[in-house]
Amino acid sequence: MYGIAIIRYRKPLEEVQQATDEHRAYLRMLKQAGILVVSGTLDPRYGGAAIFRLPDEGADAALLALRDGDPYVKRGLAQWEVWGWAPVIGKEDLDRV
Repeated sequence: MYGIAIIRYRKPLEEVQQATDEHRAYLRMLKQAGILVVSGTLDPRYGGAAIFRLPDEGADAALLALRDGDPYVKRGLAQWEVWGWAPVIGKEDLDRV
């Protein structure tokens, strides 16, 4: 199972940027753990997006825990919209990443 997160800033970009290093360190830790597949900012920069690898059981709870661990969320700088995702076409390519 995979998960998709759309991260929307709730504060001005100048405030968000003060926590960007901490946010990216959190995402790098998830990448090293094999949970994060890919992430990045949206254009225009009003937020970001991420794709995660999740366990088949408890995927919803796992997504909420990932959201709650984000420094942006902890500081009230951003909100995450999250969905579980079961890719069909191209799944084998994604699984190899």
